[in-house]
Amino acid sequence: MSSNTEFDAIIVGGGHNGLAAAAYLAKAGREVLVLEKLEHAGGAAVSAHAFDGVNARLSRYSYLVSLLPRQIIDDLGLRITLARRRYSSYTPDPADGSRALLVDNGDEAATAASFAAVGAPDGEFGAFTAFYAACRQLTEALWPTMTAPLLARSDARALAARAGADAAWEAMIEHPIGQAIRRELGSDLVRGVVLTDALIGTFARAEDEDLQQNICFLYHLIGGGTGDWDVPVGGMGAVSGELERAARDAGATILTSADVTAVRPGGGVDYRHGGQGHSATARWVLSNVAPAVLDRLRGLPAAAAGAPAGALGISPVAATNPNHRREGAQVKVNLLLKRLPRLLDGSVSPEAAFGGTFHINETWSQLDAAYSTAAAGSVPSPLPCEIYCHSLTDPSILSPELQAAGAQTLTVFGLHVPDRLVTAENNEDRRAELQAAVLASLNSVLAEPVEDLLLTGPDGRPCIETKTTLDIERAVGMPRGNIFHGGLDWPFVEDGEPLATPARRWGVSTDDPQILLCGSGARRGGAVSAIGGHNAAMALLESEPPLSHG
Repeated sequence: MSSNTEFDAIIVGGGHNGLAAAAYLAKAGREVLVLEKLEHAGGAAVSAHAFDGVNARLSRYSYLVSLLPRQIIDDLGLRITLARRRYSSYTPDPADGSRALLVDNGDEAATAASFAAVGAPDGEFGAFTAFYAACRQLTEALWPTMTAPLLARSDARALAARAGADAAWEAMIEHPIGQAIRRELGSDLVRGVVLTDALIGTFARAEDEDLQQNICFLYHLIGGGTGDWDVPVGGMGAVSGELERAARDAGATILTSADVTAVRPGGGVDYRHGGQGHSATARWVLSNVAPAVLDRLRGLPAAAAGAPAGALGISPVAATNPNHRREGAQVKVNLLLKRLPRLLDGSVSPEAAFGGTFHINETWSQLDAAYSTAAAGSVPSPLPCEIYCHSLTDPSILSPELQAAGAQTLTVFGLHVPDRLVTAENNEDRRAELQAAVLASLNSVLAEPVEDLLLTGPDGRPCIETKTTLDIERAVGMPRGNIFHGGLDWPFVEDGEPLATPARRWGVSTDDPQILLCGSGARRGGAVSAIGGHNAAMALLESEPPLSHG
């Protein structure tokens, strides 16, 4: 590709949001260049052969889909299949692993009996069901706004009121979500199951006053209005692959192994590709990288935590929104097993237990204790963990031979592991410590050590990999390992906040009117949704007159 090429839009970063933006803009007749640092597009929404010589395609980073709107799938003609899981969750009692809570979407009576079996108070199942029904009134009202111009807070609240969701608005938006959970539910275990939705990738307590846990909770329940989290058939790479196909078919140019080195005023972008320096220009630059990374590419000083915006006479994106500087708070472990492990609870099959979200050591009190331990600088013990078994719902990610042998994948997400625990100096040792903590947590509810079930690759190594926050930052450019490119924001703006430009109305603005956020760092970004890409494309198209085809 020659240097100094002119485009209508240059997209920095070929993750799934950037691909969505490219597809929309190219379909609208714009000349689009996507620059991706890695050898493949898709960013963190990819499938990979994580273990050498083993034919299993793991969703290595992101793994489930909830927030990808049907509107975007239809607009772009994406040929993807999202499989619904019958079982919502399985949660062994840490005090007695022979009993557990199984939430079975296909058997209400069995679920009610399971609540009783774990010693939940009388009426707890009804209270649990009513709690989520109330939340759904709010999420169903707000979900359609995610791909529309932003509402002001008062307008969003009025929308909720018309849907009969006043109580849910108060519980989820105005007060710490922990208050509602404690008020409505009595079981320590059941409270913990609910609270986990507020803590994925978020280092917070149930009743923190900054309500970051509430925003996380809302995003985990708002997808489709229902909060269902589905398995992408073929792995997460199938989603990004379809977005890439749609963008290329529409005429976008996607350049991989293209490392952007600078974003200059006036729409200039410098990058290295094929061992040489290149530059391109465009009227618009869309940033699919994290806001802190965009600041670095623009040559702006890093925003120090706690520093007021504009303190140095500039307004880097990461300084104008303190959420962009929030740390990640998880450890990710991928495993490939010979078969599913046996449980201490003999009343539930492993296929049912691992068929949904498997919660381990995530009671309300355990989550709070884990936060305190991590805040004091240590790895929690036991470590709260969640397990997902992709291959039970979608065996296509395994070779026929692995399927026939009964092999299964496990993805483990360890909570309350803030990035502050990991440094460049201790990363190797901390990774080993965290992997051991994850395995110990798993083994506390299993009837056999999970290590004994690990498949071994041709190289003799067990099929397990662990990713710290620093590993994630280094691999896919998420600062401090934050899977949301920083803290999440409410999907509305405060009353009086200016919405005078398309970029502001769509929640994708920066201090430079020619640079738009199109990734997870955009308002309403986060998770595999393509919403950031859609909204940036809409803002750009609204800012320009339609192209003439005459």
